[in-house]
Amino acid sequence: MKSPFAKSRFNRGSVRFAATAASVVVIAGVATLALRQNHTRKADLSCKASAHFRIGYQKSGILNLQRLRGGLERRLHSENVQVDWVSFPAGPQILEGISAGDIDAGWTGDAPVIFALASGSDIAFVANSAPDNSGESRAIIVPGNSSIHQASDLTGKRIAVQKGSGSHNLLVQVLEHANVPYQSIHPVYLAPADARAAFETGSVDAWTIWDPYLAIEQKQLAVRTVAGGKGIVTAGGFYVSRRDFARKHPRWLQALLSEAEGNARWAELNPTEASKLIAPQAGLDPVALETTVRRLHAPQLKVLEAGPLTDEVINAEQKVADEFLRIGLLPSRVDVRKGLLTPQEYAAFQVNAPGAIKVGQVDLR
Repeated sequence: MKSPFAKSRFNRGSVRFAATAASVVVIAGVATLALRQNHTRKADLSCKASAHFRIGYQKSGILNLQRLRGGLERRLHSENVQVDWVSFPAGPQILEGISAGDIDAGWTGDAPVIFALASGSDIAFVANSAPDNSGESRAIIVPGNSSIHQASDLTGKRIAVQKGSGSHNLLVQVLEHANVPYQSIHPVYLAPADARAAFETGSVDAWTIWDPYLAIEQKQLAVRTVAGGKGIVTAGGFYVSRRDFARKHPRWLQALLSEAEGNARWAELNPTEASKLIAPQAGLDPVALETTVRRLHAPQLKVLEAGPLTDEVINAEQKVADEFLRIGLLPSRVDVRKGLLTPQEYAAFQVNAPGAIKVGQVDLR
């Protein structure tokens, strides 16, 4: 098998503004419904909604920024569409919500869609968030006094990770690069909040995690990075929906993507303001959150928030899926192209935000 570190523009760390990234085969359903919160945003728009557009978001992500700024509601007001925002702890739970029909769209990292497709879910890729090239937004960390200093020291250790997440992909590839069999570690599958408690109390030896949780630990505790996201094969993140919904409501998805792209560009130029807007509502440290924004939305990175599903994107995603199969985390090979819509369907929700690309085109203006 070709090394996951083969040269490609996707050999870079990914985890979008809090992403992250992430998805489990639909096995965590009981916990998911208890963890999420529903936030229907009616704002100042006094119309009687004839339809509802339900969107899953992570509390420190671009979609939460979009929720707080209210642009999508204003766009869809004339169509009498009410936007319902539903909070989830990570990508796996968002994918589960879409699969179950509880929400209509959301954003997740590279691995979650793979696990959803493996479970038979009719999930569709809507747009791609290109990976950043710094690799700083996710890492495997250990306490400052840990005896673990490099990836080879992880053998036999308890490592907290959100199963099926983009950070799970990071862990798998770091271990392979260090010639450490996945079966030789003790993965402890935990959502971020539980993983943080386990890490800080010493119940696990290491934690594979993404921003803003990573930035918070780096700010508040004496932690060391064993491995970061630079050099990791990833397709970035994805806006996703159910196939039937994407076909029925392309205008709604176009509005979602355009607003997401616009908010990403605004966060690039206004990282402090973006952090101050999200931090109080999300219960996050504003300084750590600003670190997250600056890592992922620095203008020089030219990261695309809602980009095309090119062959390069899909091939990178397929490499991730094949790696999960190789180590036994998938029951059979997943053909990620099964998550694609038709070119005509993608054309129905091209993005035309300022400075953005159009879905289905390669235009880096």
